[in-house]
This record gives sequence, structure tokens and C-alpha cells, in this order.
Amino acid sequence: MRMPVSRPALFVFAALAAASISVRAQSAGSPAPKTAARASKSWTMPRTADGQPDLTGNWTNATYTPLERPANLGTKEFYTPQEAAVVEKERIDQFNGQAADDLHYDNAIWQNENYNKGLSSLRTSLVVDPPDGRLPALTDEARRRPPPPQAGSPDRRTDSYQDRTLAERCITWGNDGPPILPVGYNANLDIFQGPGYVVVRTEMIHSARLIPIDGTRPHVGQNIRQWNGDSRGHWEGSTLVVETTNFNDRVRFRNSTSAVKVTERFTRVSADAITYTFTIEDPTTWTRPWTAEVPMTRTQGPIFEYGCHEGNYGLANILRAARVEEKSSE
Repeated sequence: MRMPVSRPALFVFAALAAASISVRAQSAGSPAPKTAARASKSWTMPRTADGQPDLTGNWTNATYTPLERPANLGTKEFYTPQEAAVVEKERIDQFNGQAADDLHYDNAIWQNENYNKGLSSLRTSLVVDPPDGRLPALTDEARRRPPPPQAGSPDRRTDSYQDRTLAERCITWGNDGPPILPVGYNANLDIFQGPGYVVVRTEMIHSARLIPIDGTRPHVGQNIRQWNGDSRGHWEGSTLVVETTNFNDRVRFRNSTSAVKVTERFTRVSADAITYTFTIEDPTTWTRPWTAEVPMTRTQGPIFEYGCHEGNYGLANILRAARVEEKSSE
């Protein structure tokens, strides 16, 4: 569902998205995540009509676990349950108070989903590799690379819609993936399966990815570049492994380049849980690959279309206000 989003709202959303990412990483080809080993012994993996592990359903990856471990936690990998409860309360209070002066965007309403976000797996970060829970060092090239437009930045141009962020333009909010990341609200997705294909549809921002899973189909040619890249999947036991390349040069995930490769692993571990891990590789941006893990839990559906463009008054009004300002200064 979509409500008009103002410029301050997008700034708040960016802060929420950055704070809401939780993952435990695992490199491609490495053993199945430890979480899978904790699956209930009484549970039997459901199968599709063609015999594949069944990932179908409505899922949420909502969490308050941050992408990177806070520096003051050092090597602390897990919270105690008591510590996690304190941190969760702090996050809720912070989110609900961030936009108290913005009448358009009330976090107390948007954050009021009827499922528990918590801190996934009691981890202090979603990043699991490197072991310090932090992203690897940037390359020299990446440190010199200018960042893409940021929501809320006062120095962004308003000559054209092309000056604005991809979120303001309703193209991507950077969480729909790959990799699939939690967001501040509506952190929901559907997974559909059929012979030879898996479809992953994220609620925000209205993205549906059709993934061939025959394991033999090559990627499209290098001259074909897409917003969500080109995904190819195959099964490794009960884990769906998806490799995505061929991103265009405008997505710039965490200011990476079109050379980025994302390897995702979906493992059904119980009736109500999927362990989702992803590994990011871009030698032009980071000095080594990094991995994160995001637990997904079953949620009630259906998920309605997030019609971002419908009523997107924020973008039009930003440009209109700039024209009025220019005319008044003539």
C-alpha cells in the first residue's frame, strides 16, 4: 500500500533502512548455514509437485538488528536475551521519535505491524563475515568514488527528476534486491515456485524477480544490464542458490559498481522460517567479499501491490517548488 512520501519522509526512511538490516553471511559454496542444523527434528521439508524443497509463502525479514556491528561492541557476536530486549526498546523509541515533527510521516503508525521484529538470532549484526561484523575495507578506487544522491541532502540539484534518488523516482529503494534487505516497514515478500522457476516478489518496492533454476542456463550477455541484475539459480541439497550479475551502473548498492556479484542462499529450516544468506563480491569496491544472514519468518498474506508511483506527489512537488523559487528570485 502506498502513501505519498515527502522529502523529510525519505530521509527518515533512509535512516530506518540503514538501521534495519540484519544478516549472517556465508560465502558461495560454503556449508549450509548453522541455523539450518537447528531445524526441528520432527519437521519434514515440504516438496513441490516436481519434488523440489518448497519455499512458497508469505514471509517477512523485519528486524532491528543493524547491518554492521556497533563499534563499541567489539568482538561481541551475540546479545543475551535481556540485552536484546533493551536494545529493541531503544530502537523502537528512536524510530517512533525520529519524525515527531513531520506531520506527514508518523513512525508510530508505520512501525505498528502486528509481528515481532526483534533482534534476529540475538546477533549484534547481520554481517557474519568478516567475523568482526563490519564491512571490509574499501579499495582505493572506491574511496575516491563520489557517492550517489542521498535522500535529504541539501545540495542535490532539482533541474530534473533525473537529479533525484532512485527511491524518490519509485525505481528501487535499494532493499528489493538482490540482496533482499529489511526495511523500516512493509518488510514483506512472497515466494512462488513452478517447474523450472522461482519468483521472489518484495512488497517494497513492487519488485518481482523471475529466477530460472535449471542450473544450466548462462547469464545474458555482458552488454545487457538491468536494475535487479540477471539471476540464475540451482539447488544444492535443500538450499536454493541464486547468483546475480549484470547490474546496471545506476543501482550502486552501497556505492558499488556494475561489477558487483550477489550470491544468495535460501534454506527452509522449519514450517515458519527460512534462513536467507547473501555474499557480496565487487573487487572494485571492497578488498574482500562479505556475507550476511537475514532470517525470514512466515507472515499472514496476501501482500498487496505497493503502488509507489500512485500519488507520488513528493517528487513532482520538489521540482515544482524549485521552479517557483527560481521564478521568485528573477
